[in-house]
Amino acid sequence: MSLEQILNERSGNVCELCGSAESLSPLAVPPRLADNATDCVNACEVCRKQLAEGGELDVNHWHCLNQSMWSEVPAVQVMAFQILKRLSAEPWAQDLLDMLYLDDELTTWAKQGLESANAEKTLDSNGAVLQAGDTVTLIKDLDVKGANFTAKRGTAVRGISLTSNPEHIEGRVNGQRIVIISKFVKRSN
Repeated sequence: MSLEQILNERSGNVCELCGSAESLSPLAVPPRLADNATDCVNACEVCRKQLAEGGELDVNHWHCLNQSMWSEVPAVQVMAFQILKRLSAEPWAQDLLDMLYLDDELTTWAKQGLESANAEKTLDSNGAVLQAGDTVTLIKDLDVKGANFTAKRGTAVRGISLTSNPEHIEGRVNGQRIVIISKFVKRSN
């Protein structure tokens, strides 16, 4: 039996993430390869495009995870965790993530996939990917060296710039351009 047949039988001929029945094919759960059914989910074209490397997630599409995260299939649980983690800046996604339980082995798999996907990406304190032009909020008071002021928690920094170091961003606070460590900010909607 082929991988597609195994996944279609397991899923009942629907996408294991969103429930769509159109354009189904195997999608490997990172960092694993699509060489067996235990490492894959049966996914529709819409889900596959959004989960492709560098794909932008449509927040509204992923509300379906409130159903699929309860799947008994480990690969589906891991993929749901990874997607919810990418969307963790959204309150509903963080709520679902707080409810989702993975055993130690699945948690390791899920986190390895996130680490490989996020290598060299700039992430905020919640693990959301930051892009140039985003608005972020400081999550703690930061002493600004050489400028004699403290950037206060809750300060919005608009139109950030990325640097060659994925752990740093640049932004304007109190009229001065400063470098901020990305783990001390959260992306604003």
